[in-house]
Amino acid sequence: MSPRRSPQPSERQRDPERTRAAILDAAVAEFAAHGFAGARIAAIAARAGVNQQLISYYFDGKEGLYQALSEAWRDRDGDLAATATTPAEQVRRYALEALHNADAVRLMAWGGLEYSGPASDADHRPRAERLQRSVDELKALQADGKLSADLDPGCLLIALMAAAMAPVTLPHVVEGLLGVDARSPEFLTHYADQLALLANTLGLAD
Repeated sequence: MSPRRSPQPSERQRDPERTRAAILDAAVAEFAAHGFAGARIAAIAARAGVNQQLISYYFDGKEGLYQALSEAWRDRDGDLAATATTPAEQVRRYALEALHNADAVRLMAWGGLEYSGPASDADHRPRAERLQRSVDELKALQADGKLSADLDPGCLLIALMAAAMAPVTLPHVVEGLLGVDARSPEFLTHYADQLALLANTLGLAD
C-alpha cells in the first residue's frame, strides 16, 4: 500500500467530492473489468485523471477503495428494496440494474468468483443480514399461503438473484439462444418484465 500523504497544493484546489466521485467511477470500471485481484491502482488513477497518491489519500489504498464501492452498493441495494412494492417488482428492478449500472453487476459477479471465505470478505456480515431480511419476507409469504411451502426460501432467493444477473454473467448464452445483444435496452427491459412475470407466477406479486 502506498503511504498516505496530504495532496499537493495544486491538488487541494480540486473539488474533493468531485475527485472522490471520479475515482469511484473509475474504480467501478476497473474492478468490473478485472476483479479485485487484477485491478491496478495506477489504471484507476489514469481512468480518473488524478494522481495515484490521491487514491491513497482519500481511500487509504486499494482495499479501502473496494470497501467504499461495497458500501455504495449496499446503499443502492437498500434503495432498490425500499422502493419496490412487491418481491416481483424487486426482482424486476434488480434485473434492470444491468441496464443502468452493468459495471456494478459485474463487480458483484467478480466478488463471487474471487470469494475465498467470510474472513476475506468485509461485506460478508452486512450482506448476510440483508439477504436474511429477504428470506424472512419469503417465509412470511409462505406463512400467508401465498408462496408454495415446498420452496426453500433461501434457494429461491439465490435462484432469483442469479437470474437477475444473467444478462451480465451469461451474455454469450443470451446471444446464442435468442440472437440478441444481451446489453440492449430492448432485451434488458423485456427480460426484466419476464422475470417479474415468473415471480408473479411463483406467488411473489403481493
